[in-house]
Amino acid sequence: MNNIDLRQLRYFITVAEEMHFGRAAARLHMTQPPLSQTIQQLEAALGAALFARTQRSVSLTPAGEALLPEARRLLQQAAALPAIAQRAATGELGRLSLSFVSIADYSILPPALREFRERYPQVQLELREATSDVQLEDLARGRIDVGMLIPPLPDKAKAELQYLPVLSEPLILAAPKGMKALRGKTAVPLKALNDQPLIIFPRRIAPAFHDAILACFHEAGLTPRIGQEAIQMQTIVGLVSAGMGIALVPQSVSNLKRPGVEYKPIAGKTPLVETGLAWRRDNQAPVLHAFLNLLRKKK
Repeated sequence: MNNIDLRQLRYFITVAEEMHFGRAAARLHMTQPPLSQTIQQLEAALGAALFARTQRSVSLTPAGEALLPEARRLLQQAAALPAIAQRAATGELGRLSLSFVSIADYSILPPALREFRERYPQVQLELREATSDVQLEDLARGRIDVGMLIPPLPDKAKAELQYLPVLSEPLILAAPKGMKALRGKTAVPLKALNDQPLIIFPRRIAPAFHDAILACFHEAGLTPRIGQEAIQMQTIVGLVSAGMGIALVPQSVSNLKRPGVEYKPIAGKTPLVETGLAWRRDNQAPVLHAFLNLLRKKK
C-alpha cells in the first residue's frame, strides 16, 4: 500500500465539496489532469474508488462518504500541530510528575499548584506524597520530574541533581491542648516540657529535620525522651492530638487543625527548616522549567 499524504486528502475534500473536477481544479489553482491523477493515486493507495464518475456527474461512493469526515478531521489535526509543538516547547503543554513531603502540603505547595494550574491549564500534573529519601531514589531512576523535599542532598546525588530552596521557616511546638505548661505563655520554653515524650521524624527519613529538632533541645541543655516516630506530618499531629506526646513542627503545619492540638512558638532561638525543589540536571523538559521559574519568582 502506498503512503497517503495530506495533499491528497485536501484534493479529495475539495472535489467532494465541489462535486466537479473542473471547479475543484480551479479552486486549487491547478489544471484538471494532475488533480484527477492525484485522486486516482489516492484511490489506488486505499484500494477503493472514492468517486462514481460519469460524463455528466460526479458523486461519492460509500467509501468516499466514509472517508470524507475522517479526512477533514485529519487535516484539522494537522493544522493544529504547529500550535501544539509551540505550546509544548514553551512548557504550556505536557506532563509534570511531582513528589512532595507532607510538610509542603501545608505551606508552599497548594498556592504553587494553584498558580501553575491557572497559567498552564493544559499541563497534566501527577502528584505523589513521598518522603525525601524516596524522592531521591525516584529522581535517580527518572520516575519523577521534580521533588519537593527537605535538604540536604546526599553528596552522591549532587552531581546528578540540582536544588532550589523555596521556603525556610522556624520550628514551633505542637502540644496536647490544655497542658499546664502552656497556660498564659506566648512562647513556651522547652524546659517546661522536658517530662513529655517527643514525637519525631525518623532520622533515616529526614536527617536535617530530625537534627534540627534535637538541636532545639540541646540548645536548652535537654535530652528529649523520644516516645514515637512517624514519617507523615499528619500522623505526628494526630499522635499529639491523642495525648501521646509533643512535637516540634515547621510553622506552616499550624495550618493543620486537629481537635486537641495547640500550637505555640518556642522560647529562644530555633533553627530554620528548609524545603526545596530537586530535579535532574539532564532534564530539560520545558514544562519542568516553567514550574521551576514560577517557584523562583515566589522566593
